[in-house]
Amino acid sequence: MKSCIYLSYKGLGANLLHLAYCHEIAKKYGPVTIITLCGNLEAALKDDPLIEKIIFISKYHKRFIDILKLKKLLDTFNFDQIFIFYPSLRIYLASILSNIKKVFCYPLLKKNKLHLVEAAKKFTEKSLEINSSSTETDFFIHKEKIENINNNIDNKKFKIVIGAGSSGPTTKWGAKNFYNLINRLNNNGNYYFFILCGPNDKSLSEEITNNINNNNYVSLYNKKIEEVIPFLCSANMYVGNDSFGSHITAQSGIRSLVILLDSPKAYTDYSKNYQRIFPENTKIENITHGSNLNPDDVSVEKVYQEILNNKF
Repeated sequence: MKSCIYLSYKGLGANLLHLAYCHEIAKKYGPVTIITLCGNLEAALKDDPLIEKIIFISKYHKRFIDILKLKKLLDTFNFDQIFIFYPSLRIYLASILSNIKKVFCYPLLKKNKLHLVEAAKKFTEKSLEINSSSTETDFFIHKEKIENINNNIDNKKFKIVIGAGSSGPTTKWGAKNFYNLINRLNNNGNYYFFILCGPNDKSLSEEITNNINNNNYVSLYNKKIEEVIPFLCSANMYVGNDSFGSHITAQSGIRSLVILLDSPKAYTDYSKNYQRIFPENTKIENITHGSNLNPDDVSVEKVYQEILNNKF
């Protein structure tokens, strides 16, 4: 049975958050095709045997008149069923017009306050007629890619991904906090750091690395997604902002410490490998887009102690 999954999200992290449900569908019906608004998802899931194909669309998803163009796209694949992980009337109607036999979609009138994890879990359980769908899964990567990283780094060192990059300025803890944290750790332990920043964060990466006292790091800002992922999967811990990197480490069984300043807790609700760090006297339920919490309200010492408490 040819199964399609539609993920209406541009961010790589939001797409990876749904990976457990893609796997659940694939385990029942065989490898799936994913249609996504994220240009990096194909590279990220390159080694995943449960994903047959990933189709990136950068258009046809904004205007109501795009329904016929979406239909034409769907017609080329002859899907037997589609799972639409979003209340999208456009893709729903396009699927119906494309004569896809089974069309599963989020309730079309429930866009507000959509809890990504709870909504996806309930939708998967209902669509597959199962009692429980796990929110966690395994991120697939060929072992030799991890071995190549480990062969070039002293394995006596505790390897930490420093997630300094993020999709927006209000979610970032700040370069000064990160390099002060790294120097604090270097004073009291044997570490190696993977500085994770996006291609547009060269100045952020350089501000951090120029202020690190030791030469025990590698910067990843100028690497492609498929080059970055082996570093993430070979780490012992993730520490940083809410970014795609934490979703990969968490799904790789790696302890992931995420500093929440402007991101809903829903983004990290799904995995036992997450540890959330946020300002004192703040309720985690109140943190969401627009919170704009002060990064300096999360002290370097607080994050440092969380790292020590979670090294196991």
